[in-house]
Amino acid sequence: MHSTHFWLTRPFRERSTQLFLGVLLAAMTLVTLLHVAVPQGHPLYVNAYTVNLFGKYLSYALLAVAVDLVWGYLGILSLGHGAFFALGGYAMGMYLMRQIGDRGVYGDPVLPDFMVFLSWENLPWYWLGFDMAWFAFLMVLLVPGALALVFGFLAFRSRVTGVYLSIITQALTFALMLAFFRNEMGFGGSDGLTDFREILGFNLRSDATRLGLFLASGVALALGYVVCRAIVGSKLGRVCVATRDAEARTRFLGYRVERFQLFVFVVSAMLAGLAGALYVPQVGIINPSEFSPLFSIEIVLWVALGGRGTLYGAVIGAILVNYAKTYFTGAMPDAWLFALGGLFVLVTVFLPRGVAGLLAYRLKRRRRSDDDGASGNENSATGSEATP
Repeated sequence: MHSTHFWLTRPFRERSTQLFLGVLLAAMTLVTLLHVAVPQGHPLYVNAYTVNLFGKYLSYALLAVAVDLVWGYLGILSLGHGAFFALGGYAMGMYLMRQIGDRGVYGDPVLPDFMVFLSWENLPWYWLGFDMAWFAFLMVLLVPGALALVFGFLAFRSRVTGVYLSIITQALTFALMLAFFRNEMGFGGSDGLTDFREILGFNLRSDATRLGLFLASGVALALGYVVCRAIVGSKLGRVCVATRDAEARTRFLGYRVERFQLFVFVVSAMLAGLAGALYVPQVGIINPSEFSPLFSIEIVLWVALGGRGTLYGAVIGAILVNYAKTYFTGAMPDAWLFALGGLFVLVTVFLPRGVAGLLAYRLKRRRRSDDDGASGNENSATGSEATP
């Protein structure tokens, strides 16, 4: 009991975790105050659109943390986490579609509009239960987790590693994208799921609901970060790092490496599914493009830009890249891809350890200079006392 309590509370004792949670809490509080307390028209007022945009960034940050957990600490370069993100999003989208009821275009109290349009007569069995919030929220975690469990069990038991594992994860994502594009699957085809109205009885178009989703995304990011920090700071995390650096040697020492890999991979997939569930009500749509392999590659770029193997660097990278994408899309709609590509090239050349690596280097250098200055002052004081 004592060891379990220590394992859960240990991340909060780390200075980096406390700093991250403090900054996140301060940012959430600031955005909330600027949205609620500042009158409209004031230069500091944060409108509902911006709040919604920040919530989307936070859901992306949680997704980046999930990828960094398996790539930075386990050495698994997953190019398929977009699939787990999309599955969590579809689970949330199915719940939101069931909440529309007879307020849809065709007025059917059970079937979503796209099913009525395609002449479906009955609701598919895999849509049953999604009218209940607790069931849908449970599926947000269990569906991506189950896929990761099956896929990881087969891959890790067969000792598929390196670039081969990356290619397989990308192929899995591409196969799911093709499947969800088909109308016969019952997920809206290429149009996906959209026209959501409410969540838990709250109007999705109201400013208060958008603020609530933003705060929920921040809380989920904080919890996801603490869970990942607890994992990497435990014995499990040390075995993961050993597996990343020397898998054969770790196996030789007697560890069942595939079990550690499978557990961390499933946890990461569930966090990605949670991120997708928070993303969907804030953007108002989920479609098969979220399964795109290019999106999964982009997630890896967020982590690389922010700093692999740091967790907080993944958050920095996700927010920076998506803010840059938003800015360049408006400022240079025809050239924003080139601007983003140039940014990645510059970071790769000049910041191989990412933004987090640069910050750590600066902090270490400052501490060293402070220590040198303190030791110099001490030596000068000693010398002056020894002088007659």
